Amino acid sequence: MSSLKVKSILVTQPKPETDKSPYFDLSKKFSVKIDFRPFIHVEPIPAANFRKDKVAIPDHTAVILTSRNAADNFFRICNEMRIVVPETMKYFCISESTAYYLQKFVVYRKRKIFFGKQTINDLMDLIKKHKKEKFLVPCTDIHKQEIFETLDTHSIDYTKAVIYKTVASDLSDLAEVNYDVLVFFSPSGITSLFKNFPKFKQNNTRIAAFGPTTAQAVADAGLRLDISAPVPAAPSMTMALEQYIKKANK
Repeated sequence: MSSLKVKSILVTQPKPETDKSPYFDLSKKFSVKIDFRPFIHVEPIPAANFRKDKVAIPDHTAVILTSRNAADNFFRICNEMRIVVPETMKYFCISESTAYYLQKFVVYRKRKIFFGKQTINDLMDLIKKHKKEKFLVPCTDIHKQEIFETLDTHSIDYTKAVIYKTVASDLSDLAEVNYDVLVFFSPSGITSLFKNFPKFKQNNTRIAAFGPTTAQAVADAGLRLDISAPVPAAPSMTMALEQYIKKANK
């Protein structure tokens, strides 16, 4: 562990929408500056391009939604293609918050909506109970293989629908800004770092990564991983950061 104190952290995600985020508690507790800046963003794939994949949305009886982006783009593409989503459509959402987000598009109480705790494995028990459904999985061009591997393992009838893409954000305004810790949540974030700053040298910057694929991307980029989550002692990124700061800022 670096003996240097942590005074500033850049979280490569959007700023939380509420004041109740554990990041704000962390900032207050240790008098650490925490900034938020998404290193990646999503862009819709137009209906004209999507049509080339020959995915027939009306042939499906259920949708698996792994994020709000997936929900946004599923209803957007249906709108662009003038597809009326039937009231009988079943929605399987990765989390409760994604399920409640559907209120933006449908009359919630009149729909068959199911949700897991946060992972595809949580949701799998519900999906298996509805094995006769034909599932559609709206996703980005850079997606977690784990989701499709899990569906394949359980012989689920599904179609992958790539309806939006993940792109590196323009971070040129950060060129002269230095942080003690950079926090990443996906391999795409690491890709964006080097796309924006090809000459990036880690030096004393600590790198934090959430999830095994992000940790692997850090290693593949030749960077040093200083903080990782989830681990048994720190199931969340904020807990992992807190434990690191406690030691570094003694």
